[in-house]
Amino acid sequence: MLTHLDTNGNPNMVDVSEKKVSLRTAVARSVVVLPNEVLALLTDGELQTKKGSVFQIAVIAGIMAAKKTGDLIPLCHPLGLDNCNISISLNEQQEVVIDCTTTITAKTGVEMEALVGASMAALTIYDMCKAMSHDIVIKETRLIEKTGGKRDFKRA
Repeated sequence: MLTHLDTNGNPNMVDVSEKKVSLRTAVARSVVVLPNEVLALLTDGELQTKKGSVFQIAVIAGIMAAKKTGDLIPLCHPLGLDNCNISISLNEQQEVVIDCTTTITAKTGVEMEALVGASMAALTIYDMCKAMSHDIVIKETRLIEKTGGKRDFKRA
């Protein structure tokens, strides 16, 4: 059953008034593939452009976006996050891995906030590097894990 439809099939916000408050966390990941000409500009794990530190600005953009998820996705509850943390690293394939972890003590989860945060950080990296190459690929964005609520989830 789709939870964002009422009995008549009309869109509605999920009623969480009867749910119990609990500590809820979510981790989402986006992976960005940078072409070699952009990767060659990495120094000590950081990428600098005329616009500034790419990864630092991506972290700020991701946090700002996670905080605005309720404004961006129509039926999401507006939430005041307790915490949002974004880490950016390179994996063995020299891909940029963005992990966004969100936390709240509330009646509803923060998966969408984590997904939006990781996505916006990836889009910011694209925006800041596109002058160097348009061969940048945002390979994936997905939920890695969530805790709290009815059931926990952890990707194997």
